[in-house]
Amino acid sequence: MGFGTHEGLRLLELGSPGEMRQRLVGYVLSGSKRATAGLLREYADEGEPVETVGEEQWLVDDDGTPVARIRYTRVEIVPFIEVTWEFAQAEGEGFTDIEHWRTGHRGFWSRWYGVAEDDPEFPAGDSAPVVCLWFDVVEQVA
Repeated sequence: MGFGTHEGLRLLELGSPGEMRQRLVGYVLSGSKRATAGLLREYADEGEPVETVGEEQWLVDDDGTPVARIRYTRVEIVPFIEVTWEFAQAEGEGFTDIEHWRTGHRGFWSRWYGVAEDDPEFPAGDSAPVVCLWFDVVEQVA
C-alpha cells in the first residue's frame, strides 16, 4: 500500500520497493493486473482509510513517480481464508490456484512484518481481515 498524495489523489505503492514493485507496476501497465490486496492492519499502521468504490489514486513506480491513475471498481474486506480464486486471478501475478496465492501472500507479509508464519503474532492468519481492491486504469502517464 502506501501514503502521500499527488495532484490531490492518494498514492498507491504495490509490493516492496525494487524488483517486486517494478514487476507489479509492469503487470498493471500491461493490463494483466486489475486487483491488489492489503491487510487491514496496514491501513491502521499507516493511519490511512480504506479505499472506496469510485476513488482514484496514482500508481507510482519504484521512484515514487506516478505512472498511472487508477479507479477502484470494487472493495471488499474478507478474512484471509475467504479470499476468492476470482480475486487471486484478477491480481494477474500468475497464481495457479488459491493455495498458491495464499502461500505467496503469507510469505510476503511474513517478510514485510518480520514475523514467522508460525509465530502467534503473524498478521496474516486465516482470520486476518484482507482488503481486496479491484481497479481499472483510467490514464497512463507517458
